[in-house]
Amino acid sequence: MPHSSNPLRLNVGFIINLSVGESRDFTFDIPNLHLDTDFDLVNLNGLAHITRTAQGLLVQVKLNAVVNCECVRCLTPFNQPLHSEFTELYAFSRNSMTDSGLILPDDAQIDLKPLIREYMLLEVPISPLCKEDCKGLCPICGENLNITTCNHEEDSIDPRLAILKSLLKKSENN
Repeated sequence: MPHSSNPLRLNVGFIINLSVGESRDFTFDIPNLHLDTDFDLVNLNGLAHITRTAQGLLVQVKLNAVVNCECVRCLTPFNQPLHSEFTELYAFSRNSMTDSGLILPDDAQIDLKPLIREYMLLEVPISPLCKEDCKGLCPICGENLNITTCNHEEDSIDPRLAILKSLLKKSENN
């Protein structure tokens, strides 16, 4: 059962007493989830499938959510869809512990919030784009080229290199 004040805290005490191989599903449908000072998820939904094993509780999670991002080309805010799937083992003892170091708490309350934060952060693109063919900003006036077309002279030359252009013109004339 999800905890009422924290929907990502699951009471899994009853699964511990099930026989090996038994499992239960927990579904999530959370409109807004604040995971950190600068990381909020919108429309988080998914499923946590928890299976009793001899070593502990195997937690298999599939999630979808949306995060607000800023396009690296045009600086426009947009909603980036995220999808994450992960599997972790909450061990009954230190002897059964995996590399992740998760141990089933004494109160049998698993808090998935830190794991979901970690795995969803990994899904956020390093260079998010509002659309694949984003045109970005005009390097001269800064207008968003997805919205407007600028009519600037494209052959603008750095004044320090203007002398080289004049030399090129002289060699073409000869």
